[in-house]
Amino acid sequence: MTISEPTMLSLDVPWGTDTIRVTNIPPHLPAESTDSHIAAVTAAGQANPNTWLPDASWAALARATTRPDAAAVQLRPTSDEPIGLLMAENVEGATLWSVVNRVLLSELFPGPQPRTGMEVSEVSDPQIHGITHDNRPSAIVQYRYDDLDHLRNHVWQTLHATLSINSYTTSILTRSVTRNLITHPVEIAFEDGTESIHVLTVRDGLTRLASAWAVLAGHGADPAEVASLATDALLANVSKAGKDVEPGLGGRLAASRARWRQELRQEFDDEVAGAVPGLRAAQIAQSYVVPAQIAVGVEGHKGRLLSPEDIFDDAIRSILASVHVEFKEWDPAAQNVEVITRALKRIIQQDDPRWNTAELQDVYGLAVGRIPVTKLPQVFGGDPAPPGDALWRAVYLISALTRPDFLEVLKDQAKAIKGGKRMSIKGFGELLGPIIDLPWRAKKKLVTKQARNAWNNGGVLTSDVTLGWTPRATDDFTELITPAMNGDDDARCTLAVAGGVALIADKLLTRNVGSSLGAKKEKGGVPFRADVHKVIEGLSHPANELGLWTLALTANTFRSEGLPQNSVPRQSLTGKEPTASAESPYVYFKTDLKASDRIARDADGVPVPLYEWDVVAASDPTRAAKATAPSTATGTAPLPALFPMAGGTTLPEGGSTPTSAASGETTGTATAATTLSPHANGQVADDALPSFAIPSPSVEDTSAPPSQRAAAHRQALRLGVQGARDALDHLHALEPEVGGHTPIVPLDQLNDLHKLLVGILTDVENLRRSTTGNHATEEDELLTEESPEAVLD
Repeated sequence: MTISEPTMLSLDVPWGTDTIRVTNIPPHLPAESTDSHIAAVTAAGQANPNTWLPDASWAALARATTRPDAAAVQLRPTSDEPIGLLMAENVEGATLWSVVNRVLLSELFPGPQPRTGMEVSEVSDPQIHGITHDNRPSAIVQYRYDDLDHLRNHVWQTLHATLSINSYTTSILTRSVTRNLITHPVEIAFEDGTESIHVLTVRDGLTRLASAWAVLAGHGADPAEVASLATDALLANVSKAGKDVEPGLGGRLAASRARWRQELRQEFDDEVAGAVPGLRAAQIAQSYVVPAQIAVGVEGHKGRLLSPEDIFDDAIRSILASVHVEFKEWDPAAQNVEVITRALKRIIQQDDPRWNTAELQDVYGLAVGRIPVTKLPQVFGGDPAPPGDALWRAVYLISALTRPDFLEVLKDQAKAIKGGKRMSIKGFGELLGPIIDLPWRAKKKLVTKQARNAWNNGGVLTSDVTLGWTPRATDDFTELITPAMNGDDDARCTLAVAGGVALIADKLLTRNVGSSLGAKKEKGGVPFRADVHKVIEGLSHPANELGLWTLALTANTFRSEGLPQNSVPRQSLTGKEPTASAESPYVYFKTDLKASDRIARDADGVPVPLYEWDVVAASDPTRAAKATAPSTATGTAPLPALFPMAGGTTLPEGGSTPTSAASGETTGTATAATTLSPHANGQVADDALPSFAIPSPSVEDTSAPPSQRAAAHRQALRLGVQGARDALDHLHALEPEVGGHTPIVPLDQLNDLHKLLVGILTDVENLRRSTTGNHATEEDELLTEESPEAVLD
């Protein structure tokens, strides 16, 4: 009897310093779908009474699956099974029908998730719109991007961010992806008029998707390189494909991906044909396809309040929430975004006569970022209309979401989604935080954690703010102080919300804890303990002129594009002079009611910076006076040469005439990094440094997102440091040969180099510490290794 050879291969391959046992490598990769396969799947889908998709979506599904014939069998209805062999899944308010198949990795696009939507992002998520057929929901949504670059950058960002959080690379190399990804068809449309395309998108399983690309990229590939590999494969330069190859943008992109896979298949075949298949064969085999559950049909349950265009997306989000809110949790901010946006959408669909549905849609659009901040005057109108800026967006959103009757209904819907029985005002503030900080989340990411903790502690939701009020639009918040003191609750609540949001966003009002008592005011000390919303309530009391001025001046000073120097002081550890900035510094100042401009100054006439101590003390001056005095009488700290004043003027140190040269610390998060040049810290001469060539990112494509530009800088930094190491080794080797008449490197140049290197080392250590703080603990990492796919996806 002849024993047939095994069809699957197993082998040991090197992966970094380890040897990995790779199992179940197939002898060949699946072939591409043909036109007949696409026709069969389309016909079966059209014949099924519970599924409707555009023909282009059926084609995308057939093209993506490795067994389109099996997909057609699942879709084809019979007398005994009118829905065919589709997988049925009952979720909240709807039933989903899905095809289960294996799918080509290079045909899956990463979709937006609440986890990625709440993070500090440089590229905005697309707008999501439901698609209906004959007024019935369909298992497809439309993602609306600005243009192709927006799509490309969003794909890159999603994969890069996912791998920066977690990776299952080793597990997938060993046994490939083993759990189904939840996917569905999507139409990708473009605001600039570019032709739409139809693809499959992944809604759950992003970490598995990104990790499969990391396996293909190889050991040592950082997240930026993996994201670039995937983006280039999914969205190749279609101009090279030639318009005569396939009609339409979608066809050309599909043909380009097919050619990319053909090259990969040839590489795999050559490797497997050898005497001993190697690592590359394992990488390709284990990442080429992934298992997927593809939603193709949906039916809303009777009594469902949502409109047909929202039923499918809400059902998909319900699946995600059931996994990541109840089982494998997203972080709290991601859960909060999911809860409040779904709750708001439910209220919109109730068509309650108390509220205008169109206005609620506008509020929802602002909350999720679908409507840009600049459209605020058109959305809310009024005379005067509100300025189109981020702070006024927060004011109007909070006013709209906290009207008493609406607030109770919104809380009820949020409780139903979360599964709770009660929700305090602090619990509601926790939901608000991640949608309020959307416009400035990226620019103020250094203090995002503290700001969200402040919202968890009540935020700006004072007892008056939750009673209902109408914002008073103005270009100068100080104009609202007199009306507020004279009983105008609208003016007072406007000040409370605008000033309170600014204080929270810039870490000048936090959820103070016991360790804050007795600490120096420059170190975040406070005179007494108080919840955040109670501090805002005290500041906005009609009899508290000091508090109202503090709120008004804070709101006037607020900038959404950076951080004030009070919030994250930057101190030099190496004696470096701070980099000059052409922009006036961004600083909050303490309030002094006796001063003509209400800005406190020290004995030398220098404005006194505002600290959290001053904010808390201003909320209840009597209580603060009884508390222990701060360790520093005035709390003055070194400030830049220029100080922004009310009205846009600047004041130099000592109160002399204004000057245009700034010599203080740089402002905003964008100035945290300094230029590492041969002339920094000591004016090192050009000929004192080795002349090795490194890629220089000094001339950047500013249209690319910061994370992509950062990848180029990281490469330059690594090559620069490695080049310095090589040059130093050469100097050591040459030192015995150099005559005694001159040192290998002059002492003054060594001193300058030493200062420069200490500065680089300090900056690298600071980056290492900040990065370490954002990653899992060692215990978490051990758990991940033991159960590589049983963690946050």
